[in-house]
Amino acid sequence: MFRSREGTPSMYGSAPAAPVTVGAEYEARIEDTAREGDGIARIEGFVIFVPGTKVGDQVKIQIDRVMRRFAIGHKV
Repeated sequence: MFRSREGTPSMYGSAPAAPVTVGAEYEARIEDTAREGDGIARIEGFVIFVPGTKVGDQVKIQIDRVMRRFAIGHKV
């Protein structure tokens, strides 16, 4: 299998687009806690780290940054 410069398999093409966009707001439930203590929500299975939240919180979040495999947002 060939690998691109970033070390990801290139035979499958590029990674699918994230289901969230910077600046957009979403309703989500905090499902888990990251090692650093941030809450973890998921939008269509895509992980969103949300500081200042805890498991079970139902929150409105705004997306601050979108990476390839996760996003970072804040509670609105």
